Amino acid sequence: MNPNIFVVAGLLFLILVFLVVFAVFMSYFRWWIQSVLTGAGITFFDLLGMTFRKVKASVIVPTKIMATQAGIDDPELTTKALEAHYLAGGNVPMIIRALIAARKAKTIALSFREATAIDLAGRNVLEAVQTSVYPRVIDCPAKSSTRQTLDAVAKDGIQLKVKARVTVRSNLQQLIGGATEETIIARVGEGIVSAIGSSQDHKAVLENPDVISKAVLARRLDSQTAFEIVSIDIADIDVGENIGARLKADQAEADTRVARARAEGKRTMAVAKEQENLAEIEKSRATLVELQAEVPKAMAASFRSGRLGILDYYKLRNVQADTDMRMSIADAGAARPQTTTS
Repeated sequence: MNPNIFVVAGLLFLILVFLVVFAVFMSYFRWWIQSVLTGAGITFFDLLGMTFRKVKASVIVPTKIMATQAGIDDPELTTKALEAHYLAGGNVPMIIRALIAARKAKTIALSFREATAIDLAGRNVLEAVQTSVYPRVIDCPAKSSTRQTLDAVAKDGIQLKVKARVTVRSNLQQLIGGATEETIIARVGEGIVSAIGSSQDHKAVLENPDVISKAVLARRLDSQTAFEIVSIDIADIDVGENIGARLKADQAEADTRVARARAEGKRTMAVAKEQENLAEIEKSRATLVELQAEVPKAMAASFRSGRLGILDYYKLRNVQADTDMRMSIADAGAARPQTTTS
C-alpha cells in the first residue's frame, strides 16, 4: 500500500481534532475571557466540566462575575458551590443579588450558606433582604379577608371595630422554619381583641388608641416568626353595637321564660292536686252511700231478732224528721239575704 495514504489520513484526523478543539474553545471563549478579565477565577476546564455536569455556564459565570465585582469575599462562595446550588434546584442569580443587597445595606449579616439554605427552603431570599432594608406594611385584618375590621368588646359592653397596620422587617435568622405573615396577622388580631377586652371603658380606648399598640407590642408576638414587628398603628377605630345591653336583654328574656315555665309547672301541680282532692271527696261520698245502704239492712235484722220494736222504730223516725227539719231551717236562714234597718 502507498504510505502517502496513511500520511493523508493522519493529517485529516489531526485537522478534525483541531477543528473540534477550536469549536469547543470558541464556544467557551466568551465566558472564559470574561472570567479572566474580571478575576472571577473560572478556568477553561471548569467551563468544560460544566458541560458534562449539565450546568449552564450562562448562569454560573455571570453570577460569579457579579459577586466578584461586588466585592463579596465569602470563602464559601466558590464556583463548585454555585454549581451545587444550581444542581439542587436553587436560584443562583437571586442568591448573588441578595448577597449584594445585604452587603450594600451594611447592617444585614447574610452569609452564602444562609442565603442558599433560605432559597432551598422555598423562601424568596432577595425579597427577605429587601424587606429587612425597607420594612413592609401588613394590613390587619388582611385585605383578602372576608372581615373588614377586628371586632372586640370592652368591659362596659360596647363593641369597637378596629383596623390596624403592622410594620415588619424580615428576621433572616428565623426565616427558615419561622412562621409567615398570616401568623403575624392572627397574633396581632388576637392581641388587639385581648387589649380591648381588658379595657374598663371603651371611651378610654377611643381617647388613647396607642394603649392597644403598646399592649400588643409588649406581648412579643413576633416570636418564632420570620418577621420582626417594628410598630403597630391603629388606622381606624369605630364604635359598634352595645353588646352588653343586648346580652343583658337576652338574659332577662331567658330568665322570664324560665320563671314562666316554673310558674306553669306549679299551676299544673296545683290543678293536679285539686283533682286528686276531688277524687278523694267522691270516694268518701261513695263510701258514705254504701254505709247508708247498710242501715236498712241492720234495722231489718234487728226487727227479726227482736232487739228493735215498732215503738223504737217510730221514735227513730221522729228524731230523723226533727233533724231534717232543723237542717232545712238552717239552710234557709243561710240563703236569705241580710237587710239593714236604718
